[in-house]
Amino acid sequence: MQTARTPHTLYAKALASALCALALLAPGAPARAMVIRDLTSVQGVRVNQLVGYGLVVGLSGTGDQATQVPFTTQSLLNMFQRLGINLPPGVASNLQPKDVAAVMVTAQLPPFSLPGQTINVTVSAVGNASSLAGGTLLMTPLKGADSQTYAMAQGNIVVSGYGASSGGSTTQTNFLTAGTVANGATVERTVASSFDQAGPLTLALNTPSFGTASRIADRINQHFGPNTAMALNAGTVQVQAPANPGARTGFLGSLEALDVTPEAPPAKVVIDARSGTVVLGQNVTLGACAVAHGNLSVTINTQYEVSQPNPLGAGQTAVVPQTQVKAKADKANLLMFNPGVTLEAVVRALNAVGATPSDLIAILQAMKAAGALHAQLDVI
Repeated sequence: MQTARTPHTLYAKALASALCALALLAPGAPARAMVIRDLTSVQGVRVNQLVGYGLVVGLSGTGDQATQVPFTTQSLLNMFQRLGINLPPGVASNLQPKDVAAVMVTAQLPPFSLPGQTINVTVSAVGNASSLAGGTLLMTPLKGADSQTYAMAQGNIVVSGYGASSGGSTTQTNFLTAGTVANGATVERTVASSFDQAGPLTLALNTPSFGTASRIADRINQHFGPNTAMALNAGTVQVQAPANPGARTGFLGSLEALDVTPEAPPAKVVIDARSGTVVLGQNVTLGACAVAHGNLSVTINTQYEVSQPNPLGAGQTAVVPQTQVKAKADKANLLMFNPGVTLEAVVRALNAVGATPSDLIAILQAMKAAGALHAQLDVI
C-alpha cells in the first residue's frame, strides 16, 4: 500500500533533490577556462535605455476608461490637434473612447547602432486597460537620459497570453497588459562613443576579483607582448591598443578571444525569501555545529454563544465569546555537523529530515549568525 504524498512534501523533496544534484557536481570541480569576452566589458561600449509615452489604438473595448484615466483622453485630443482635427468643446469633454490605451514604451539601444537600424520595443499599459491584444502602437518618440530622441517606435503589438470571460467567469494566461513589437523602433540618432579615440582601452570585470584581473593582464601580455596590459585594481584592466580604428577593432577582437581561467568564486549562499529560493555555491562549508529545528503552531478558535436571561428576570440578552487556544510543538530534528562539512553533506542531511524551503532559509540564517556557515549570506 502506497502512502499518499502531499504537494508540499513533493515540492520539498524536489527542491532537496535539485540541491543535492548541484552539490554532487560542485565539490572539487576544477575552474573552467573562459574567454575574456565573457569575463569583461569594454568601458564606453554599453547599452543605453530608451523610454517613451504613447497611445495604442484598435483595442476591442479593452482600453482605458476615460472617467478614471483622464490623461488618455487628453493625449488623444492633443494628437487630434496635431493632425488638424479640432473637436467642439462639448464633444471633446464627453469623449470616452474604449479602444485606446495609454502606454509606456521601453527599448534598449545597442552600442554602435546606426540610423535606420531597427530594435525591439516593449509596450506596457499605464492606465486601467484590461488587454493590449490586437492593438497598434502609434508613432512614439523614444528618448534617452539626456531627453534626446534616439528612436521612433510604431507597429502592431504581440501579447503572449490570452483571456476569456463568459457569464461572470474569467480565465487568463500570462499578462495581457504588456506586449512587444518586434523591430518596432527605428534608430534616428547615433550615441557618441569613445572607442574610436586614441589611447588605452579599459576592461571592466563583470565580477571584480584581484586574482582574475591579474590573470587577464598576464594572458594579454603573454599573447601581445610585455607591458600591453596592466591590472589597475580588482575590477579594471588597462590595455594599450592601436590608435587606428581598424587596427583597434581587430586588436580587441583577438584580445576578447583569449582564454583565461578565472579565480574561484567566493563561497556564497543567496536566499530569495519571497519565493523561497535558495542557491548555494560550490565552496560552501560549515564549522562544527548542531542544529535543532522544529515548528510551534498556535490555533485560536472563538465561538460566540447567546446568553438568554430568565423570562421573568431583569437581565438582557448578550453574546458571550468562548475562546479556545491550542498550542502544538512538532518534534525537533537534531543535526550534527563536523568541521569542514561540504555542501553535499548539508543537503543530504536536510533532505533526510524533509526540510522545506522556509526551514532551509531559517537554518542557514541561524548558522550564519552562529559563525558556523563559512560563506557570504545574501538575502534578496
